[in-house]
Formats: sequence, C-alpha cells, structure tokens
Amino acid sequence: MGEREVLFEFTQIGQQMRVSAIDADTKIEVIVITPVTASRYQMQALAMAKLKRRLAEGEGQGGAAPQRLF
Repeated sequence: MGEREVLFEFTQIGQQMRVSAIDADTKIEVIVITPVTASRYQMQALAMAKLKRRLAEGEGQGGAAPQRLF
C-alpha cells in the first residue's frame, strides 16, 4: 500500500470500540469493532489490515473503485 494517508476515528460504545479507517486518496472507509480493552495499536492494526484488503479488492477488479451506494 505504500505511504498513504489513513485517518482513524475511535468511538466507544459500551465495552466495545468502533474504529473507522479511511483512505484519504480514495475515501474508502472500513469499520471494525474491537474490545475496549485492546490497545490502540491493536485496534489500528486490525482496521489497517481490513483497509488494505479492501483496497486490494478494488485493484483486483482492474483498479476500479468500488461502486458507491449513495
């Protein structure tokens, strides 16, 4: 994935943390739910892995960006 700017947002919901990872170039966002007891590094690593997988799926489709629903 190289040096891409990724924005993270953390929102606590009870005993869970909702972590959003957004690729600044493509505006693709993924969301993971983690235990609030996980470290910030673990939360970011999980969200980043999911974002990398999502971006790779787009490249596998001829580089086309996923279709937006709205």
